[in-house]
Order: sequence, then structure tokens, then C-alpha cells
Amino acid sequence: MRRYQGDWHLEKRILFPKRVFLESKDEKALKDELRQCQRIVEQKASLIQIGNQDEAFLRGLCGKEKHLKMSRGVIQKGDTRVTEGPLKGNENRIGKIDRHRRLARLDFFGHELGNVWAGLEIFEKN
Repeated sequence: MRRYQGDWHLEKRILFPKRVFLESKDEKALKDELRQCQRIVEQKASLIQIGNQDEAFLRGLCGKEKHLKMSRGVIQKGDTRVTEGPLKGNENRIGKIDRHRRLARLDFFGHELGNVWAGLEIFEKN
């Protein structure tokens, strides 16, 4: 959410800029196809395999449409509690909250996907 011209506007942005996700039911076939692309093989460090835990988290977060919706929550006694939206139940993944910009930085276990920010509006703080 961004505020300009006196109103709040919902903005759409790419969640993982400069990243491409490849998914396949046959992991061996995918690896064989990637080996044929000489350029990708030379840059192996840029290939990251997403673990089952992170894959399940991303699928639950973005849903079938693969769009991350805005979440809402409260801060009670220093603890964040998401009351609605895709981050509900995933409070342990929130690394940092920027209340001014209405964003939450998400942490991924096992590797670094860069700074991943999701919309989170904190409407109450006790």
C-alpha cells in the first residue's frame, strides 16, 4: 500500500525480481535439460534448489494465482499476530516489519533469496 494524492493505493510489484522459478514433476528431466544449457551450467552458483519447507510456504503464501495478497495484523506485548491474509500462521517467518511502508521482510530457511517483502498492515499496537 502506498499513499499519494491523498488516498491509499494498492500497488502490485514483483515478489522475486531477477529470479526465475522452474518447477517440474520430474526432477531428473529438469536437471538434464539444464545441463544442455551451457550458460546456466557455468553459473551454477546462481541456481538454488528450494527446500520442501520453503516450497510449501511459497505455495501457501501465493496460492494458485501466484499473487501475494495484503495481510493485516496487530502487535500485542511486542509479539506480532497476523489476523487475516496469507501471513496468518506464519508469524515466525517475519524478520522485520516496516510499519510506515506497511511491509514485512520474510525469512527463508536454509538459503538466501534476497530481501523478500510482503504487504502487512499493522492496524493496532498494544
